[in-house]
Amino acid sequence: MTDKARKTDKAGNCETSNYKANGCKAKICWLEHGKGLKIRYQSKMAAGIDLVAAIEPDKTIIIDPGGRELIPGGFAMELTRGFEAQIRPRSGLALKYGISVLNSPGTIDADYRGEIKILLINMGKERFHVKRGMRIAQMVIAPVSRAKLVFADYLEDTTRGSSGFGSTG
Repeated sequence: MTDKARKTDKAGNCETSNYKANGCKAKICWLEHGKGLKIRYQSKMAAGIDLVAAIEPDKTIIIDPGGRELIPGGFAMELTRGFEAQIRPRSGLALKYGISVLNSPGTIDADYRGEIKILLINMGKERFHVKRGMRIAQMVIAPVSRAKLVFADYLEDTTRGSSGFGSTG
């Protein structure tokens, strides 16, 4: 099926059977300042949903080199229990402009119901201009594993021990 011929749902998402297999749904609720914008997977096998800036149409947010800004996403969501959303940088913005997501990956828990916002940082050398509808990050939905916490007075010895940060090569 070609990109032009593929079927999309009301949210503009590519038709896929993966959500049926893992049981995850992301219910999107557009906020007033996000209405008219679209988020979607950009290809049939894309892992991330591209997120856009939900700022006023006549406004530009400028991120100075070394600076950071919290950009509104314009929507809230409800995830299936047992899943999280991870906010990640877009590789093209990182390569071309040095733009990244500061707390990458940012975690959005399934019980969070507030607006999705993206914390961008400019690690480039030039000012970066964010405009309404610009694709600024991607969101990957992933299953969550929770561990049983077991508190102990000692830990089993290993060859590596407490060596970290570059200790394996």
